[in-house]
Amino acid sequence: MDLKFLELVRFRASPAPAPVAFDGPPQVRAYWEGLRRAGAIPMRAALDPRGMSGALDRVFLAERIGRGVAQVRIAGSALGEIGGMDLRGLPLTVLFCAEARDLVGQVIEQVLHAPAVAELDLVSDRGNSRVIAQLLLMPLADEQDRQLLLGAFGFAPDALRRCRFRVARRREERLFGRPEAMEPAPAPVASARRAGHLTLVQAKD
Repeated sequence: MDLKFLELVRFRASPAPAPVAFDGPPQVRAYWEGLRRAGAIPMRAALDPRGMSGALDRVFLAERIGRGVAQVRIAGSALGEIGGMDLRGLPLTVLFCAEARDLVGQVIEQVLHAPAVAELDLVSDRGNSRVIAQLLLMPLADEQDRQLLLGAFGFAPDALRRCRFRVARRREERLFGRPEAMEPAPAPVASARRAGHLTLVQAKD
């Protein structure tokens, strides 16, 4: 094998794919941040669909009804296409494959009790390891003391329809100082690194 052959192989190598810029979550996060008063968690009553008009088909509202279980109350049409069903009244985890549901439940608890904002990079259970979707989860305050989540999905242009998701990575940003002590729960993670106030976690799922 000579150097000319190696140069030819290097020339033909495919370039690394550019990262996908997911539409939807950044807009919804910016709207949610705009509702915060003195850094407090926004009230459910303050939500106006017009503030999320460009992403409403990917937005949902969910209520925690048990440990790690958030029941979808309102869901955009794109989520029904992915799940193949009307998600209202169903747990958010129906969009995930069985082995990812415990991890999603842990993230739900962290978002509501830390409290925190979480982003999950998602892959399809029917595809390869390429990230095809992103999920944003944010807490909402409620006058009736319900534990509510505002969520938004972003999908790659060629994302598969009617699939279940696995979690490739998750990032959590704590909104206030030190969170209250929580019951420890094992998380299927391989490694984590901290950069500033964000934590990047690589999941095995």
